[in-house]
Amino acid sequence: MSARLKKSYKFAIRSSLLITIILALFLGLFLLYKQQLEETWFVLLVFTILVFVISFSIIQVRVEKYIYRRIKKIYDDVSLLESSSFTADPVTTDMKTLTEDIEKFAKDKKIEIETLKIREEYRKDFLGNISHELKTPLFTVQGYILTLLDGALEDKAVRKKYLQRAQKGVERLIYIIKDLDLITKLEVGDLNLDLNTFDIIELIQSVFELVEMKAGKKNISLTFDMNYETPIYVRADRDKIQQVLSNLIVNSIKYGHPDGTTEVSVENLIRNKVIVRITDNGEGIPEEHIPRLFERFYRVDKSGSRKEGGSGLGLSIVKHIIEAHGEKIYVESVVDVGSEFSFTLEKTQLKAD
Repeated sequence: MSARLKKSYKFAIRSSLLITIILALFLGLFLLYKQQLEETWFVLLVFTILVFVISFSIIQVRVEKYIYRRIKKIYDDVSLLESSSFTADPVTTDMKTLTEDIEKFAKDKKIEIETLKIREEYRKDFLGNISHELKTPLFTVQGYILTLLDGALEDKAVRKKYLQRAQKGVERLIYIIKDLDLITKLEVGDLNLDLNTFDIIELIQSVFELVEMKAGKKNISLTFDMNYETPIYVRADRDKIQQVLSNLIVNSIKYGHPDGTTEVSVENLIRNKVIVRITDNGEGIPEEHIPRLFERFYRVDKSGSRKEGGSGLGLSIVKHIIEAHGEKIYVESVVDVGSEFSFTLEKTQLKAD
Protein backbone atom coordinates (compact mmCIF):
# COMPACT_ATOMS: atom_id res chain seq x y z
CA MET A 1 0.00 0.00 0.00
CA SER A 2 1.50 3.30 -1.10
CA ALA A 3 2.30 5.81 1.64
CA ARG A 4 1.22 9.45 1.22
CA LEU A 5 4.03 12.01 0.97
CA LYS A 6 4.15 14.91 3.42
CA LYS A 7 6.48 17.54 1.95
CA SER A 8 8.92 19.55 4.02
CA TYR A 9 10.43 22.77 2.72
CA LYS A 10 12.91 23.42 5.54
CA PHE A 11 15.96 22.20 3.65
CA ALA A 12 15.08 24.14 0.45
CA ILE A 13 14.22 27.34 2.37
CA ARG A 14 17.42 27.35 4.39
CA SER A 15 19.58 26.53 1.37
CA SER A 16 17.86 29.22 -0.71
CA LEU A 17 18.31 31.81 2.03
CA LEU A 18 21.98 30.98 2.29
CA ILE A 19 22.52 31.29 -1.47
CA THR A 20 20.47 34.51 -1.60
CA ILE A 21 22.37 36.19 1.23
CA ILE A 22 25.75 35.35 -0.26
CA LEU A 23 24.83 36.53 -3.76
CA ALA A 24 23.11 39.66 -2.40
CA LEU A 25 26.23 40.56 -0.45
CA PHE A 26 28.39 40.18 -3.53
CA LEU A 27 25.97 42.28 -5.61
CA GLY A 28 25.75 44.97 -2.90
CA LEU A 29 29.52 45.20 -2.68
CA PHE A 30 29.73 45.38 -6.46
CA LEU A 31 27.16 48.23 -6.68
CA LEU A 32 28.90 50.13 -3.90
CA TYR A 33 32.14 49.69 -5.73
CA LYS A 34 30.53 51.18 -8.87
CA GLN A 35 29.11 53.97 -6.68
CA GLN A 36 25.54 53.47 -7.96
CA LEU A 37 24.09 54.30 -4.55
CA GLU A 38 20.70 55.56 -5.74
CA GLU A 39 19.92 52.22 -7.37
CA THR A 40 21.56 49.89 -4.84
CA TRP A 41 18.59 49.14 -2.54
CA PHE A 42 16.06 48.68 -5.35
CA VAL A 43 18.34 46.38 -7.32
CA LEU A 44 19.26 44.43 -4.17
CA LEU A 45 15.59 43.93 -3.30
CA VAL A 46 14.60 42.70 -6.75
CA PHE A 47 17.72 40.58 -7.05
CA THR A 48 17.19 39.03 -3.62
CA ILE A 49 13.57 38.07 -4.36
CA LEU A 50 14.43 36.58 -7.76
CA VAL A 51 17.41 34.63 -6.45
CA PHE A 52 15.43 33.27 -3.52
CA VAL A 53 12.47 32.13 -5.66
CA ILE A 54 14.67 30.58 -8.34
CA SER A 55 16.99 28.89 -5.80
CA PHE A 56 14.10 27.55 -3.78
CA SER A 57 12.34 26.12 -6.85
CA ILE A 58 15.44 24.45 -8.23
CA ILE A 59 16.57 23.01 -4.88
CA GLN A 60 13.11 21.75 -3.88
CA VAL A 61 12.46 20.11 -7.26
CA ARG A 62 15.90 18.53 -7.37
CA VAL A 63 15.72 17.29 -3.78
CA GLU A 64 12.26 15.79 -4.32
CA LYS A 65 13.34 14.13 -7.55
CA TYR A 66 16.62 12.65 -6.41
CA ILE A 67 16.20 12.21 -2.65
CA TYR A 68 12.64 12.38 -1.35
CA ARG A 69 11.14 10.19 -4.07
CA ARG A 70 13.71 7.54 -3.24
CA ILE A 71 12.79 7.84 0.43
CA LYS A 72 9.13 7.39 -0.48
CA LYS A 73 10.04 4.33 -2.53
CA ILE A 74 11.79 2.86 0.51
CA TYR A 75 8.60 3.35 2.53
CA ASP A 76 6.54 1.71 -0.22
CA ASP A 77 8.83 -1.20 -1.02
CA VAL A 78 10.11 -2.42 2.34
CA SER A 79 7.51 -4.84 3.67
CA LEU A 80 8.84 -4.59 7.21
CA LEU A 81 7.95 -0.92 7.28
CA GLU A 82 4.52 -1.57 5.82
CA SER A 83 3.74 -4.18 8.45
CA SER A 84 4.44 -1.72 11.25
CA SER A 85 2.73 1.42 12.42
CA PHE A 86 5.54 3.30 10.69
CA THR A 87 3.29 3.95 7.65
CA ALA A 88 0.29 5.05 9.67
CA ASP A 89 1.28 8.70 9.11
CA PRO A 90 2.25 10.39 5.83
CA VAL A 91 5.85 9.83 4.73
CA THR A 92 7.82 12.88 5.80
CA THR A 93 10.51 14.53 3.70
CA ASP A 94 11.90 16.33 6.73
CA MET A 95 15.25 14.62 7.28
CA LYS A 96 15.31 15.18 11.04
CA THR A 97 11.83 13.73 11.48
CA LEU A 98 12.65 10.88 9.10
CA THR A 99 15.82 10.05 11.04
CA GLU A 100 13.90 10.05 14.33
CA ASP A 101 11.21 7.82 12.82
CA ILE A 102 13.76 5.32 11.52
CA GLU A 103 15.70 5.29 14.80
CA LYS A 104 12.48 4.66 16.71
CA PHE A 105 11.50 1.94 14.24
CA ALA A 106 14.92 0.27 14.58
CA LYS A 107 14.74 0.44 18.38
CA ASP A 108 11.23 -1.04 18.42
CA LYS A 109 12.28 -3.83 16.05
CA LYS A 110 15.31 -4.62 18.20
CA ILE A 111 13.08 -4.92 21.27
CA GLU A 112 10.62 -7.04 19.27
CA ILE A 113 13.40 -9.38 18.09
CA GLU A 114 14.78 -9.75 21.62
CA THR A 115 11.27 -10.48 22.91
CA LEU A 116 10.78 -13.11 20.20
CA LYS A 117 14.08 -14.74 21.19
CA ILE A 118 12.99 -14.90 24.83
CA ARG A 119 9.60 -16.32 23.81
CA GLU A 120 11.33 -18.91 21.65
CA GLU A 121 13.40 -20.02 24.65
CA TYR A 122 10.24 -20.18 26.75
CA ARG A 123 8.52 -22.20 24.00
CA LYS A 124 11.38 -24.71 23.92
CA ASP A 125 11.32 -25.03 27.71
CA PHE A 126 7.54 -25.41 27.68
CA LEU A 127 7.61 -28.17 25.04
CA GLY A 128 10.38 -29.97 26.93
CA ASN A 129 8.51 -29.70 30.21
CA ILE A 130 5.13 -30.79 28.88
CA SER A 131 6.82 -33.69 27.08
CA HIS A 132 8.36 -34.78 30.38
CA GLU A 133 5.07 -34.42 32.28
CA LEU A 134 3.05 -36.41 29.75
CA LYS A 135 5.49 -39.16 28.82
CA THR A 136 5.98 -40.36 32.40
CA PRO A 137 2.35 -41.46 32.99
CA LEU A 138 1.98 -42.56 29.35
CA PHE A 139 5.00 -44.86 29.52
CA THR A 140 3.82 -46.13 32.90
CA VAL A 141 0.41 -47.07 31.50
CA GLN A 142 1.98 -48.55 28.38
CA GLY A 143 4.42 -50.63 30.44
CA TYR A 144 1.74 -52.20 32.62
CA ILE A 145 -0.57 -52.92 29.66
CA LEU A 146 2.25 -54.55 27.67
CA THR A 147 3.18 -56.66 30.68
CA LEU A 148 -0.42 -57.85 30.98
CA LEU A 149 -0.60 -58.66 27.27
CA ASP A 150 2.65 -60.62 27.48
CA GLY A 151 1.08 -63.14 29.84
CA ALA A 152 0.52 -61.53 33.22
CA LEU A 153 -3.18 -61.23 32.40
CA GLU A 154 -3.79 -64.78 33.60
CA ASP A 155 -2.58 -64.05 37.14
CA LYS A 156 -5.48 -62.36 38.94
CA ALA A 157 -3.33 -60.76 41.65
CA VAL A 158 -0.85 -59.30 39.17
CA ARG A 159 -3.64 -58.27 36.81
CA LYS A 160 -5.47 -56.31 39.49
CA LYS A 161 -2.29 -54.64 40.77
CA TYR A 162 -1.12 -53.61 37.28
CA LEU A 163 -4.54 -52.33 36.25
CA GLN A 164 -4.71 -50.22 39.42
CA ARG A 165 -1.28 -48.74 38.67
CA ALA A 166 -2.25 -48.09 35.07
CA GLN A 167 -5.39 -46.35 36.34
CA LYS A 168 -3.26 -44.02 38.45
CA GLY A 169 -1.26 -43.10 35.36
CA VAL A 170 -4.46 -42.35 33.44
CA GLU A 171 -5.76 -40.26 36.36
CA ARG A 172 -2.56 -38.22 36.32
CA LEU A 173 -2.98 -37.58 32.58
CA ILE A 174 -6.59 -36.48 33.15
CA TYR A 175 -5.42 -34.21 36.00
CA ILE A 176 -2.84 -32.53 33.74
CA ILE A 177 -5.34 -32.09 30.87
CA LYS A 178 -7.98 -30.60 33.21
CA ASP A 179 -5.45 -28.11 34.56
CA LEU A 180 -4.37 -27.17 31.04
CA ASP A 181 -8.01 -26.68 30.06
CA LEU A 182 -8.57 -24.45 33.11
CA ILE A 183 -5.52 -22.29 32.28
CA THR A 184 -6.67 -21.91 28.66
CA LYS A 185 -10.11 -20.77 29.80
CA LEU A 186 -8.58 -18.30 32.23
CA GLU A 187 -6.23 -16.89 29.57
CA VAL A 188 -8.97 -16.32 26.98
CA GLY A 189 -11.43 -15.02 29.57
CA ASP A 190 -13.81 -17.91 28.92
CA LEU A 191 -14.16 -18.80 32.59
CA ASN A 192 -16.79 -16.71 34.35
CA LEU A 193 -16.08 -15.84 37.96
CA ASP A 194 -18.90 -16.26 40.49
CA LEU A 195 -18.23 -13.21 42.65
CA ASN A 196 -19.71 -13.18 46.13
CA THR A 197 -18.89 -11.94 49.62
CA PHE A 198 -17.36 -14.34 52.17
CA ASP A 199 -15.15 -14.46 55.24
CA ILE A 200 -11.57 -15.11 54.11
CA ILE A 201 -10.53 -16.22 57.62
CA GLU A 202 -13.19 -18.94 57.61
CA LEU A 203 -12.10 -20.08 54.15
CA ILE A 204 -8.43 -20.33 55.22
CA GLN A 205 -9.46 -22.37 58.25
CA SER A 206 -11.42 -24.77 56.04
CA VAL A 207 -8.36 -25.23 53.80
CA PHE A 208 -6.26 -25.97 56.91
CA GLU A 209 -8.71 -28.72 57.79
CA LEU A 210 -8.57 -30.19 54.27
CA VAL A 211 -4.77 -30.47 54.23
CA GLU A 212 -4.05 -31.17 57.90
CA MET A 213 -3.40 -34.88 57.24
CA LYS A 214 -0.81 -34.03 54.58
CA ALA A 215 0.82 -31.54 56.98
CA GLY A 216 0.71 -34.11 59.79
CA LYS A 217 2.87 -36.55 57.80
CA LYS A 218 5.75 -34.06 58.04
CA ASN A 219 4.67 -32.66 61.39
CA ILE A 220 4.21 -29.20 59.88
CA SER A 221 2.08 -26.76 61.87
CA LEU A 222 -0.63 -24.79 60.04
CA THR A 223 -1.26 -21.54 61.88
CA PHE A 224 -2.47 -17.95 61.63
CA ASP A 225 -0.08 -15.16 62.53
CA MET A 226 -2.57 -13.97 65.16
CA ASN A 227 -5.99 -14.68 66.62
CA TYR A 228 -8.59 -13.24 64.23
CA GLU A 229 -11.61 -12.60 66.43
CA THR A 230 -13.73 -10.84 63.80
CA PRO A 231 -14.45 -11.91 60.21
CA ILE A 232 -12.69 -10.25 57.28
CA TYR A 233 -15.03 -10.11 54.32
CA VAL A 234 -13.76 -10.08 50.74
CA ARG A 235 -15.49 -10.11 47.36
CA ALA A 236 -14.24 -12.81 45.00
CA ASP A 237 -15.03 -16.25 43.57
CA ARG A 238 -14.98 -18.37 46.73
CA ASP A 239 -14.23 -21.70 45.01
CA LYS A 240 -11.40 -20.24 42.93
CA ILE A 241 -9.81 -18.52 45.92
CA GLN A 242 -10.06 -21.79 47.84
CA GLN A 243 -8.16 -23.42 44.96
CA VAL A 244 -5.50 -20.70 45.22
CA LEU A 245 -5.13 -21.14 48.98
CA SER A 246 -5.07 -24.94 48.73
CA ASN A 247 -2.36 -24.87 46.09
CA LEU A 248 -0.13 -22.41 47.95
CA ILE A 249 -0.55 -24.11 51.32
CA VAL A 250 0.02 -27.60 49.85
CA ASN A 251 3.17 -26.29 48.15
CA SER A 252 4.42 -24.91 51.46
CA ILE A 253 3.91 -28.37 52.95
CA LYS A 254 5.58 -30.18 50.03
CA TYR A 255 8.71 -28.06 50.15
CA GLY A 256 8.70 -27.33 53.86
CA HIS A 257 11.14 -28.89 56.29
CA PRO A 258 9.81 -31.57 58.69
CA ASP A 259 8.64 -30.06 62.00
CA GLY A 260 8.30 -26.74 60.20
CA THR A 261 5.53 -24.14 60.08
CA THR A 262 3.17 -22.70 57.48
CA GLU A 263 1.76 -19.37 58.63
CA VAL A 264 -1.06 -17.42 57.01
CA SER A 265 -1.81 -13.76 57.66
CA VAL A 266 -4.45 -11.37 56.35
CA GLU A 267 -3.50 -7.70 56.47
CA ASN A 268 -5.12 -4.44 55.39
CA LEU A 269 -3.25 -3.11 52.38
CA ILE A 270 -5.30 -0.01 51.57
CA ARG A 271 -8.84 1.00 52.47
CA ASN A 272 -10.56 -1.49 50.14
CA LYS A 273 -7.82 -4.12 49.76
CA VAL A 274 -6.37 -6.89 51.88
CA ILE A 275 -3.25 -8.94 51.27
CA VAL A 276 -3.12 -12.64 52.14
CA ARG A 277 0.35 -14.00 52.96
CA ILE A 278 1.36 -17.69 53.08
CA THR A 279 4.78 -18.02 54.70
CA ASP A 280 6.87 -21.14 55.35
CA ASN A 281 10.33 -21.94 56.67
CA GLY A 282 11.13 -24.55 54.03
CA GLU A 283 13.67 -25.04 51.25
CA GLY A 284 13.25 -21.65 49.61
CA ILE A 285 13.65 -20.85 45.92
CA PRO A 286 16.86 -19.61 44.21
CA GLU A 287 16.49 -16.02 43.06
CA GLU A 288 17.12 -16.78 39.38
CA HIS A 289 14.03 -19.03 39.24
CA ILE A 290 11.54 -16.57 40.76
CA PRO A 291 10.74 -14.57 37.55
CA ARG A 292 9.67 -17.79 35.78
CA LEU A 293 8.04 -19.50 38.71
CA PHE A 294 4.47 -19.05 37.40
CA GLU A 295 5.15 -20.49 33.93
CA ARG A 296 3.39 -23.69 32.91
CA PHE A 297 5.43 -26.78 33.90
CA TYR A 298 8.44 -24.67 34.89
CA ARG A 299 10.62 -26.66 37.26
CA VAL A 300 13.14 -25.28 39.71
CA ASP A 301 14.62 -28.78 39.83
CA LYS A 302 16.20 -29.25 36.38
CA SER A 303 17.27 -32.84 37.03
CA GLY A 304 14.20 -34.10 35.17
CA SER A 305 12.79 -35.85 38.20
CA ARG A 306 9.98 -34.58 40.34
CA LYS A 307 10.18 -35.79 43.90
CA GLU A 308 6.81 -34.28 44.69
CA GLY A 309 3.55 -34.97 42.83
CA GLY A 310 1.28 -32.54 41.05
CA SER A 311 0.61 -31.50 37.48
CA GLY A 312 3.27 -28.77 37.39
CA LEU A 313 0.53 -26.28 36.55
CA GLY A 314 -0.56 -25.25 40.04
CA LEU A 315 1.29 -21.94 40.33
CA SER A 316 0.37 -20.98 36.77
CA ILE A 317 -3.31 -21.59 37.61
CA VAL A 318 -2.95 -19.58 40.82
CA LYS A 319 -1.51 -16.61 38.91
CA HIS A 320 -4.27 -16.70 36.29
CA ILE A 321 -7.04 -16.94 38.91
CA ILE A 322 -5.67 -13.96 40.84
CA GLU A 323 -5.20 -11.90 37.65
CA ALA A 324 -8.73 -12.84 36.51
CA HIS A 325 -9.91 -11.06 39.68
CA GLY A 326 -7.90 -8.00 38.66
CA GLU A 327 -5.51 -8.58 41.58
CA LYS A 328 -1.76 -9.17 42.00
CA ILE A 329 0.32 -12.06 43.31
CA TYR A 330 3.83 -11.73 44.75
CA VAL A 331 6.60 -14.08 45.84
CA GLU A 332 9.65 -13.61 48.03
CA SER A 333 12.05 -16.42 48.86
CA VAL A 334 15.46 -17.10 50.34
CA VAL A 335 17.18 -20.48 49.96
CA ASP A 336 17.14 -22.52 53.21
CA VAL A 337 15.15 -19.77 54.93
CA GLY A 338 11.71 -20.09 53.36
CA SER A 339 9.21 -18.56 50.95
CA GLU A 340 6.29 -16.17 51.12
CA PHE A 341 3.53 -16.06 48.53
CA SER A 342 1.03 -13.22 48.83
CA PHE A 343 -1.94 -11.96 46.85
CA THR A 344 -4.41 -9.12 47.11
CA LEU A 345 -8.21 -9.25 47.29
CA GLU A 346 -11.00 -6.71 47.32
CA LYS A 347 -12.19 -6.05 50.85
CA THR A 348 -15.83 -5.34 51.64
CA GLN A 349 -17.77 -4.41 54.75
CA LEU A 350 -20.86 -6.31 53.62
CA LYS A 351 -21.67 -9.53 55.34
CA ALA A 352 -21.97 -12.65 53.22
CA ASP A 353 -25.49 -13.85 52.41
